[in-house]
Amino acid sequence: MGPIMKHYSFARHGHAAAVCAAAFAALLAACSSTPPTPEAAQARVDPQPAPAHEGPADRLVAEHPGRAAQVSDAPTPRAYRHDAAEHIYAHNSTRIFKGRLPPLLYAVGVLQVDVDGRGNVQKISWMRAPSHAPEVMHEIERTVRAAQPFPVPARMGHVTYTDTWLWHKSGKFQLDTLTEGQD
Repeated sequence: MGPIMKHYSFARHGHAAAVCAAAFAALLAACSSTPPTPEAAQARVDPQPAPAHEGPADRLVAEHPGRAAQVSDAPTPRAYRHDAAEHIYAHNSTRIFKGRLPPLLYAVGVLQVDVDGRGNVQKISWMRAPSHAPEVMHEIERTVRAAQPFPVPARMGHVTYTDTWLWHKSGKFQLDTLTEGQD
C-alpha cells in the first residue's frame, strides 16, 4: 500500500473515530442529566392538546369566568335552531306544554332571531306574527330576550335562526323544533 493509500485509510478511520467519540460524548451528557419530575414524565405520556384557535366561546369564558359558557358547534342555522330551542326550554321548564298539543291553538308565530358571536340577541323579527294576540307576541319577545345569552355559535360566528312558537291558551308553549305534536 502506498503512502497516499495509508493517508486515505487513516483519514477515513480517523473521521469514523471522531464521529463515534462525539456520539459517545452526547450519550454521556444525556445520561448525566437529572431525571424528569413525575409531572414532566406524565406530561410526556398524556400531552394536553393545544387549542386550535381562540374563538367567540373562549372570549366569552374569559370575560365571564364565573359562568360556564354554552357553546353550539352547529354548522348551519337549522342545526343551531335545535340548540337554541333546548336553551329556551331549559330557561322556561315550567312554561312548556307537556304532551301533544290540542288541534286548535291560541296563537302560532314564526320568529327569526339574530344571535351574535357572544350569544346575545341582536334582533328579533316576526315572519308570521300572531297579530290577533299582541300579548303573546310581547311575551315571546320577552322570553327570548330573558334567555340571553344563547349558546355561542362557535362554528358560524353569528347566526340567524327561525323557529315556530306554538302557544296554548293556558300560556304554555312548545317550539316546533321540539314539539310533541298535535292531536
